[in-house]
This record gives sequence, structure tokens and C-alpha cells, in this order.
Amino acid sequence: MRPMKLRLIILLLSLLAFASAMTGGFVHYLSIKEAAQTEARQRAMDRAQMLQRNISIRLSQFVKPVETLAGLDDVLEIFLHPSGATLYRANAVLDLFKRTLNCDVCYLMNYRGDTIASSNRESPDSFVGKNFAFRPYFQQAFHQAPAIYLAMGITSGKRGAYFSYPVFEMGEDTPIGLAVIKVAIDEVENEFKLAEDELVLITNPLGVIFVSSRDAWRFQTIDRLTARQIDQIAQSRQFGAGPWLWSGLTMQGHTAVDAAKNRYQVRVLPLDYFNGWHIYYMKNMVSLSSLMAAPLLRLSGAIVMLLCVLMSVLVFFLYHRASKEIIRRKSVEKDLRESRMRYRSLYHKTPAMLHSIDMQGRLLSVSDYWTDVMGYPREQVIGKNLTDFLMPASRQHARRRVFPQFFQSGVCRDVAYQFKPKTGAPIDVLLSAVTIDDDDGRPSHSLAVSIDVTRRLRAEHALKQAKDDLDRHLLNLERLVRKRTREISGILRYSPGLISIKDVNGRYKLINTRYETILGKTTEQIRGQSDTSIFPPEIALKLRQNDQRVIASGLPCQIEERLPHLDGYHTYLSVKFPIFNASERIQGICSISTDITELKKIQNRLRRLSAGIMDSQETERKAIARELHDELGQVLSALRMEAVWLQKRLAPGDPTAAQRAATMCRLIDKNIEDVRHMAIRLRPGVLDDLGLVDALEWYTTDFEKRSGMTCLFGHPRHTPPLAPTVATAAYRIAQEALTNALRHARANHCEVSLDLDQQRFSLCISDNGAGFNTDGLHASEGLGIAGMRERAMLVGGQLTITSTAGQGTAITLAIPLEQAILETSP
Repeated sequence: MRPMKLRLIILLLSLLAFASAMTGGFVHYLSIKEAAQTEARQRAMDRAQMLQRNISIRLSQFVKPVETLAGLDDVLEIFLHPSGATLYRANAVLDLFKRTLNCDVCYLMNYRGDTIASSNRESPDSFVGKNFAFRPYFQQAFHQAPAIYLAMGITSGKRGAYFSYPVFEMGEDTPIGLAVIKVAIDEVENEFKLAEDELVLITNPLGVIFVSSRDAWRFQTIDRLTARQIDQIAQSRQFGAGPWLWSGLTMQGHTAVDAAKNRYQVRVLPLDYFNGWHIYYMKNMVSLSSLMAAPLLRLSGAIVMLLCVLMSVLVFFLYHRASKEIIRRKSVEKDLRESRMRYRSLYHKTPAMLHSIDMQGRLLSVSDYWTDVMGYPREQVIGKNLTDFLMPASRQHARRRVFPQFFQSGVCRDVAYQFKPKTGAPIDVLLSAVTIDDDDGRPSHSLAVSIDVTRRLRAEHALKQAKDDLDRHLLNLERLVRKRTREISGILRYSPGLISIKDVNGRYKLINTRYETILGKTTEQIRGQSDTSIFPPEIALKLRQNDQRVIASGLPCQIEERLPHLDGYHTYLSVKFPIFNASERIQGICSISTDITELKKIQNRLRRLSAGIMDSQETERKAIARELHDELGQVLSALRMEAVWLQKRLAPGDPTAAQRAATMCRLIDKNIEDVRHMAIRLRPGVLDDLGLVDALEWYTTDFEKRSGMTCLFGHPRHTPPLAPTVATAAYRIAQEALTNALRHARANHCEVSLDLDQQRFSLCISDNGAGFNTDGLHASEGLGIAGMRERAMLVGGQLTITSTAGQGTAITLAIPLEQAILETSP
């Protein structure tokens, strides 16, 4: 019995040991499987993030070039001055950008959306002349915002990414055109470099697959779409003519199943720069299972075999150790995974150029920032010598001095290098590095950080250049100030006019030598005083009002002023203008006055002489008109009576002579009518008898009959009697203006209007004739306009002429009311 019991006990212990070993192996298997799945998910996420970053970098590298293209002078010229020459230069720029950027098409659009220049102008699918105003990249850019747009080409039928930027005229904020760069999406797909079990999709906000590593899924949809969504896609004209069928994918959290029942692990990330667009990274679950199963089977098999060998001896010991090992392994794996993620995140996301080289100087790894700055893909960099990416001078310095000292000392700090990026423009950096030892304590590789100091060096150089320029400018400014000081001192000392500077409160700060002579005081004696302490009250008040007018408007003005002298009051023509401080606020008024007393006397004598001449002319006109009407008119009337008598006597006996007598009557009638009109035009009696309103009404009616030009006359219902000189001047100005409108302007419509308000009397004559350019009118005006100005000035009025070529002419006479109305005794 004992051997049986012993064998039973051994069997039970063996079974217990086997069960314990199997249990421990199964628990260990589950832990390793979970770790493998976690690592697989992390790898998928890293792969998806890398693809997202690469695609975003690829799609964003054309943002700056299109902005540069929009700002070129040759591009701006074709919108401002379109011609064959500007089109040729613009096409040359577009061809250069296409070759340099290796893009699909570069083209320009005007503000209507029409393509006016394109690099594919010679192709069958040329964009020139096509209108793309419906595209969002056109509409968004014409709201002064650059745009990136993914779509199927309407003309070419090719998928592409469109980068647009508005073109502005210098100093303007409204776009006058648009520059666009189109990049073929096929090139983006070719850079995916995916394994057979990987898929990448890019979808729009409605789920239409625009980019796909599987050709059959392009322009299909992730989910089933409603009829309204399909209509929305069709109206956008973004993805061709359709149909947009469902791809057969069914999303279940982070997994997906296609129509062939293949399962995928899915990671969805947003696409930078494209709102609502997403990147789908999909990996076949079968390949994931095989990747996880291999290490699991290898590790679990070894552990189970080891446990089976020792299970009969150390069952409880191994079980206990296995439990502790599982716990420790999970903790270590968790710490290692977190440490790896932290290191990877720190390494790739630090905004500095990080790299590692082996002891032969070959690159082992580079950070994302390093590849972004240098412009090379990571696969083109790893394994190459670091010196291949240095400028020649830096390469020679590194090989001869830096590398030998670094590998010997194990550290280097702030080494000045010049990196050579893909663009070719050198980048100045300061590099610091340390060596990392292997398990045997020997240096195996390095960890280096490079700080980009290009901008700092440029700023230092620019600062030094600016300082030198400022020093030169200060020297020139000092010489200029001394020169201007001498010139101003000479002006103040020798100017025959009166020059003064006051503050905003009217206190004198400076007067020139001539002003000192007039006042009998020096600048020191006058400084700080106001006009009230120097001039009589009425003069001081007028001067202060003129100063305040300049301060209120902030603009210069020209004013006549009177100042007392020893020989009486003198008249000055004063130019007053404000003086501004650095903050654009008025801090004083400067006045420059010229003595025009003698000129005013001469002008008054000439005005009186001219008035006398014009009065004499009107008197002579009136006398001639009276003689024509009274004497010549009576003679012609007597002749007509005699001719009528003669016609009647000759009619019975000589019809031919009677007919000639009748002809004489008609000629005499015409001469009588001509004499009457001549007398009226010389001096219409209605002007003297009935006034200006009736005279103008008669003249416009008569002018319309004689000329055939429509002539309208308007006036207030009640017009007070006007002074004879004013009425005569207004009548003659209207007469001259209508004659000019008929003779020179070739007008067919004219309006004459009188207006009267509380301040002035005005007469306006306007026509719809050819018009003319009023610039330089005073230098070229004839006697007609000069005569009108002279008549207006003599009655104290002002004549204004407004005209534009092709839009007619308006002549306005304005006279102050108190000078225009005839004074009547109470």
C-alpha cells in the first residue's frame, strides 16, 4: 500500500505541478500578449502620426511660394497694365515657378475669376480663358485670405491641391487678382511608401475618399451618403461627375471591415490646414496577429519548457518567482514604454535640431525639427556622413579640428557651423554635443543639439549696419541743420516781409528784423506779449480771429490784414499756417505778410477806370441803340411807306415794276427787323424799364429762336429790384455765356437760373456742351471769360467756372445780397 500511496502522492504532486506550470504559463502568455498588442497599437499610432506629418508638410510647402509669386512685380504688372509684354514676363515667371517647384500648373486669375496667364497655356487642357470663380480657393482668397483646396480639375480631370494667394496693388487692401499653384495629388500618393498590409485614405468632411493607396476606393465614400449629401457634393464640382458609391467599409471603433470581410486596425487623424478633412491609417489585422504571435510563441514556449523541467523540484518556488517576475516585468515594461514615449516626444518635438552620429561620423538618427529645417526626408539622411550636410568651410573645419577633439574629449560646446539645407541657402548654427558610452564604457555614439542662429547673426549684422547708417545720417543731419539754420537766419534778417511765430494762445515767440523795425521793438521785448498789448483793439481782435481760424482748420490760409505804420495803415497779404509738434498737434502759428498797400491802390484805380470804361460802353450802347431805333428806324419806316405807295401806283400799268417795289418792301421790312434786334442786343430797353428778370426771360426766348438751342430760364417768384450796375453785369455775363455755349461748346440745351437767399444773389448758366479742362484756365482764357470776371469783380461778386470734358460747363455769378439789391428810401 505504501508504494501505491507514494505513487499516488507523486502523481498528485506531478498533476499539481503540471497544473501550476500551465497556469503560470497561461498568465505569462496573457501578459506578454497584452504588451504585444499595446506595442502594436502604439506603432500604428506612430505610423499614422508620421504619415499625417509628412502629408501636411508636403501639402504646406507651397504656401510660401504662392505668396512669393503673388508679390512679384511682373505678376502685378499684368493686372495693372495688361499687354503683350507684361503677359510674356508673367508667363516666364509662371514657367520658372513650375520648373523650380516641380508642380503641376501655375496660373493667374483676374478679379472676375478668368485665367489670364498659365504655365500650361500650350497644352490641350490649357487653363487660359477658363473661369474658376466658383472655386472656394478663389472666393476665400478674394476676401484677402490665402487658401488651400483639394479637388478634381474641371479642365484637366486630374486631382490636385490648389494653393492661392491674392495679388494687391501697392498701398491698397482690395485684391486685383489671384496667383494659384496646383500640385498633382498623384505625387503625394507616390510618397506614401506603404507595406502590403497598410492602407492610407484621405477624406473630405462628407467622407468622400479623395486620396487612397488602393486605386479602387478613390471617389468612393467611407459611409453611406444621403441623397442630399450626394447633391451637395455634385453642386460643389469638387470630385468630378460621380457616382460616389459606398466603399463597403464598416467602422467599428478602432477597427474596420471591408466588403471582402478583411479586418483592419484604424487610426483617424485630422489633416492639417484642411478643416474637416481626415487621414485614415489602416493595417491588416492578420499581419498584426502574425507579428504578435511570433514573439509570444517564442517566449512562452521557452518559459513553459523551462517550467516543465523544473516543475517536479521547485513547483512552489517557481510559481512564486513567476508571479513576482510577471509583476516586475509589467512594471518594467510600463516604465520602459513611458520612458521611450517621453524620449521620443522630447527628441522629435523639441524646437531644436537634434541628431546622433556614430564614431565614424555617420548619422544614426535626426529629429523631426532637423528634417523640417534641412528639407531632406529621414531615409535620405540616415547612414550618411554629417559632413555631407555642411558647407565646404564648415566641412573642412569639422574634419580637421572638431571631430578629432570631440572623439578624444567626448564633449564640444558652441561650435559654429554652416549647414547646407536642400534649398541651398546656408543656415548658421551653434552645435553642442556629448558622447554616449556602451555597456563596456566605450563611446558608441553622440547626442548633439544645433541651435539655429541665422536670424540672430543677420540681426546683429543688420544692427551694426543700421548703427553705421545712423551715425552717417546724424552727421549729415547736423550739417543740414546748420545749413538750414543759416538759411532761416538769413531769411528772417533780410526778408522785406513781416515774419512772426506765435503759440496757440496768441503770444509772440519770434519776429524778424523787418517786423522789429515796424514795431520799434526787438524779439526779446516782444516775446510773450499778445496782439492786444501791441496793436489797437480792433486790429488785435481781427488778427486773433485770423489765427484762430488757422488753428480750427489746421490748414494754411491767405488773408488781407491791416497794420498801423507811422504814415498810416498799410494793407498786408498774410499767409498763415499751423506749426505741428512730433505728436501731430498744433503748437503754434507762423505768419508771413507782404505789404500790398501800393498794389491795392493801383488795383482800386484800375477797377475805377474799368468801371468807368464799362459805364461809358453801356452809355454808348444805349445811345447807339436809341439812334438806331429812333432815327434809322424812322427813316426805314418812311422808305417802306414810299415803297408801298410806289407799288400801288405801278401795279395797274407796270406789273414788273410793281413786283420789284414789293421786293423793296420786303427788304425794308427785314432791315427794320434787323435794326430793331441790333438795337435790343446793344441795350435792351426792357432791362432799363422792367429789370433783370424780364430782360433775361426775353433774351433766352429770343436766343432760342435765333439759335435753335433749347434754353430754359428759372427765377424766384418774388425778386426785389437789383442795382443797375448789378443787373447790367448779370445780363452781360448771361449774354456772353450763352454765346460761348453756342459758338464753342456746340451745346443743344442750356439753363439760366436766378437764385436769392438771405446772404447772396446768384446767377447760374449751365449747358450740356463739349466742356473743357479748367486746369490752366487763367493762362489761356479769352477776352470773353476775362470780361465776365472783370464785370463780376466790379460789382463785388465772384465768378466760378466749373467744366469737365464731355460733361458740359456751368458758370456761376455770386454777389453779396447787400451789394446786389437796389437801396430804396423808406
